[in-house]
This record gives sequence, C-alpha cells and structure tokens, in this order.
Amino acid sequence: MITIEKAINTVKSNIKPLLKEASKSIEKSGGYKLSQNVTSPINMPPFRQSAMDGYALCLHESLEYNLIGEIKAGDQHQPILKQGEAVRIFTGAAVPDSANAVMMQEKVVRNGNSISVEHQIGLEHNIRPLGEQVKIGDVALKKGTKLTPAAIGFLTSLGITEVLVYKKPSIALITTGNELVEAGEPLVYGKIYESNSKMLLNALYSLKFYDVTIHKIEDDYTQTKNKLETVINDNDLVIATGGISVGDYDFVGKALKELQVEEVFYKVKQKPGKPLFFGKKENTVIFALPGNPAAALSCFYVYVYIALQKMMNKNTIELPRIKAKSISTFEKKGDRPQFLKAIYSEGEVKILEGQNSSMLQTFALSNALVFVPGDVSSININDEIEVILLPI
Repeated sequence: MITIEKAINTVKSNIKPLLKEASKSIEKSGGYKLSQNVTSPINMPPFRQSAMDGYALCLHESLEYNLIGEIKAGDQHQPILKQGEAVRIFTGAAVPDSANAVMMQEKVVRNGNSISVEHQIGLEHNIRPLGEQVKIGDVALKKGTKLTPAAIGFLTSLGITEVLVYKKPSIALITTGNELVEAGEPLVYGKIYESNSKMLLNALYSLKFYDVTIHKIEDDYTQTKNKLETVINDNDLVIATGGISVGDYDFVGKALKELQVEEVFYKVKQKPGKPLFFGKKENTVIFALPGNPAAALSCFYVYVYIALQKMMNKNTIELPRIKAKSISTFEKKGDRPQFLKAIYSEGEVKILEGQNSSMLQTFALSNALVFVPGDVSSININDEIEVILLPI
C-alpha cells in the first residue's frame, strides 16, 4: 500500500502524451490541440476592407468630394475614383484600389451628390490592409494550439473545414457484478441498479472525452478475462469498477495478472478508495477502481483525471487545490488520509453528511473534496483546510 502523494506522482511519471493524429471537421474540433501547423490558404482580410461605416475617398487638397456611388459589404463591383471623388461605404466592404482613405460618417456632411469632410485624413486611414491578420502561406495557428471557440472561428474565416489534431484517448468502461441490473428493469430482491457506468461516462463527457464504450460483465472469471483482453487491445485507457478486491468473486485483479498487465501500484492509503489498481500493458493504461460509487468517483477525480490530462499533453494536469475556511466540524477515525464531499463557496467550505463510500446523494450536492491528511484527527470551525475543486 502506497501513499496518496506517491500514487499521484507514479501516475504522472507513467503516463505519456498520446500524440496520435486524427482529422476532425472544424465544427467538431473544439477542445483538441493542433498536431500540425495550419497555414493560411488566403489573405485575411482577402481585400482592402473598410473598418467602419463612412466614405471611401480619393484624397485631394479640398475638403469637398463628389459622391459617385455606394459599396455595401459583399458587393463585388469596384468603381474607379478620380481625385476628389468618394463612394459611400459600409463596415467590412471592399475598398476600391483607387480609394486611399475612409472617413467615418460622423465627420462627413452630405449634400445631395457631394460631401464635405471635417478635416484632412491620412493615407490608408480606417482601411484594413490586405492580409492584415494573416497572409497567404503564413502560419495561421501553430502546432499545439488548443482549439477554442475563437480559434475555430478564426480558422473557419480562412475557409478551413478540416484540421489535424492530437487524438483523444479511446476509453473503455467496465462494470462488474452479478448484483447489478440496468435502470428501467425490475429491481428484484438482492439486486441493485448499476450506476457507475453512467456516472463515469458523464464525468468523461463533461471533460470532452467522447470516444467511450461501456462493457458490463458478470462475476465470471473467464468472461472477465476475455473482456479485459479485448478492451485492453482496443483502447488507450481502460477503467474497470468493482471486482478488484480479494473476495471469492472479485476476478478483475486475477484476470489482469494472467493477462500480464504490469501492476504499477495496488492499494493506496486513503479513504475512500483504498483498493485502487493502476497498471499498464504496452501502450494501454488500466485503472481498476473500487465498486462503491463514491469511492470510484473520488478516485476518478484524484487519479484518472491526471492520466487523461497527461495523455492530452496538457500543462495543468491536476484539479485546483486551494485553502478555505471550514464552516463545519469533522472527526476522522483511523490514520488514513481522507477525501470528504463538500460544498465550496467564496472562501468557505462546508463538509457534508453521508461520507460513506457507497453514498452518492451527498456527492450529488458537492462541488469540492476536502482533503484531510493522515495526521489530522479533527476539523473545527474556522480551520483553514485544503479543498480540491471539482470540474462541475
């Protein structure tokens, strides 16, 4: 059994960035990182563009101009202006090559087919030059750039519809247990509704990991071994819940050993989530989480979250940890460090009732976990304590 600190550092040191490439349509690329530089296929803007509503001028010494037409955004015609001539123009419209400045409409007085400007204006004033943002062939966004809504908007404005990105991991969720039935089915005596798969699936979805499959197996050794072998071969990350302890019908650990999965660590000195397994086989990472739902979710946020961020080559890979003032009391039994379900708000944290590892009702109200070190036996009101902020 190892400490929490060692377990976290071991996960960090054993996970490498995935760095597999995938082609994504631009509208489905949000949250990914570019795996290649993206060069611009066009100049942006692709023409000299008016920065505002006003008048495009062919400058001369006088403040008076003859008005010869109008250009709206999207118009394709390009009138030829002589010195002393102007056209009405609108924001985003193409400025004729023969115009050399745009005067904003607030500084122009119009009188029929002529205008008078308030003052002289400099060359190219209020004109966005061709390729001001990026020129054709230049790098628009560099390899490794995260595709935020703004980045997607920018690339779309260049006419780009597909991008090469670092692939997100393919993930298999496995739940085990003869006692589990699907929600919606009759609940007969001795059975419980299976919730871990839906819980962890939505935890993954909330983090924008969508390549996830769910596999449910009964407490049968051969079935467990065969399913684990298949998902380990087919996925980058395998997360199993239940069956990792040492009971007569806990077959996950035995199957992993027979499949020659490297055990990096098994059991962490913590509560909840002591029977946590972390291992590897070739390029696949395997976590076996406790079957109790609250313990499984706590281990997901403390350990699996780090593995996912490391696979995606993120700079920040742990959930935020802050100090907050306790508005609750708590008495800890035993010497194991503990993660407590809690509600954090504006520098204060409330420790909730119902900390049992099987209880999800309290977790459903939580937005944080309070970390209680092993050498701390109690928490009092106004104590400054460590809080892990959950991504919810």
